[in-house]
Amino acid sequence: MEFEFWWLLAFPLFFALGWIAARVDIRQVVTESRALPNSYFRGLNFLLNEQPDKAIEAFLEVVKLEPETIDLHFALGGLFRRRGEIDRAIRMHEHLLEREYPQGHKGLAEEQRLRAMSELGQDYLKAGLLDRAEQVFGKLLETAQHGQARTHLLEIYVQEKDWQKAIDAARLLERDTSKPLNSDIAHFYCELALLESAKGNPDGAAAHLQQALAANRQSVRANLMMGDLHAAAGRHEAAIAAWRLVETQSAGHMALVVDRVLGSYRQLGRIGEGVQWLRAFYARQPSHDIFNALYPAVSETEGAAAACQLAREELRRNPSLRTLDRLLEAEIITADPEQRELLQLEKSLVASHSQRMMRYQCGSCGFKAKQFFWRCPACGRWDSFDPERGEGES
Repeated sequence: MEFEFWWLLAFPLFFALGWIAARVDIRQVVTESRALPNSYFRGLNFLLNEQPDKAIEAFLEVVKLEPETIDLHFALGGLFRRRGEIDRAIRMHEHLLEREYPQGHKGLAEEQRLRAMSELGQDYLKAGLLDRAEQVFGKLLETAQHGQARTHLLEIYVQEKDWQKAIDAARLLERDTSKPLNSDIAHFYCELALLESAKGNPDGAAAHLQQALAANRQSVRANLMMGDLHAAAGRHEAAIAAWRLVETQSAGHMALVVDRVLGSYRQLGRIGEGVQWLRAFYARQPSHDIFNALYPAVSETEGAAAACQLAREELRRNPSLRTLDRLLEAEIITADPEQRELLQLEKSLVASHSQRMMRYQCGSCGFKAKQFFWRCPACGRWDSFDPERGEGES
C-alpha cells in the first residue's frame, strides 16, 4: 500500500483545530468565572479553611446577587442541616420549590425539583417533623428518588416504632436495592414480640420470634427471647436449649445468656450440672463477663477455696478491677479476723471504682451505657453494642 503524502498536510490542520477548540473552552471557563461574584470564591476559600460560618455568609451574599445559582442553594441547605440550623435549611429548600420565576424561565428541571423535595424531606426528618417527612418521601416513591425515599421512610417507621410498616418497607427496600436487611427485619419482629409479651400474649410473641428466625437464622436476640418465654412458662429444659443455641450463632453474646442458663439449671435442681457446663464454656471462651457469672456459682457449689483459685487464675490471665474485687471477696471469707477488716475496706474501694467504669459501648459511635442495647440510643445502629462490658473511663 502506497503512503499518501497528503496526510502530512492534514496533521497540522488537525492540530490547529484542536488548539482552537481548547482556546474556546478556556475562554468559556474564564468568562463564566468572571461572571461569578467575588463572594463565591471567598466562600470556597472559607470552606477549604474549615470556616463554615464565614462560608455560609459569603454564599448567602452570592445567592442574593445571583438568585439563579440553584446548586449553591443546595449546598447552603446541606450546610445548614449539618450544622443543626434546620429552620434555615427548610427555608432554603422550600424557597427552591415555591419561588416564582420570571416569565420565560423554565424553573427547576425535574431532576432538581425531586432533589429539592428529597432535601426538604431530610430537613423535616432531622427536625423531628416525622409526619411532614413521611408525606414528602411518600410522594417520591414513584420517582427516580424512590430508593433514597424508601430508606428514609424505613428510618421514620423505626423512629415511630411502627414495626409492621418497618418490616414492609425493609422488604421493599431489599427488592429495590438488593441490600440484605434480614438482620434488621429480625429485630423488627422481636420488637413486635415484646409488644405481644407486654399484652400477656406469649403465643403471639412466640409466633413473631419464629418469624424473626425465619428472616435471620442467626438472630441471637430471637433465641434469647424465646428462652425467656420458655423460662417464664416454667419450661426450663426448653429455655436452656434455646439459650445454648446462641453459642452457635455468636459466642460473644453468651455473656448475655449465661446467668439465665444457670438460673434455669437452679430451678431444675441441677445447679452442679450448670456449673460444669459453664466451666467447660469458660475454658473455650474465657472473658470477664463469663467469669463474673461463673465465680458465684463455683462459690455456691464448690466453696470459697475453689472460687478463690478461679479468681486468681482469671486475674493472671486478664487483670482487671472486677476480677480483683472477686478475689478479695473470696479472701475475706477465708481470712483471719485481723485481716478481714482491711480486706473489706480494700474490696469496697475496688468495687466502687469498678462499677463506675464497667460500660457497654457502641462500636459505631462510641456511646457508652450501663445496660446493653440492641439498638444504639445515640446513632440508631442495630447490633452495634459489644456484648462484653469493658472497663473504660467513667
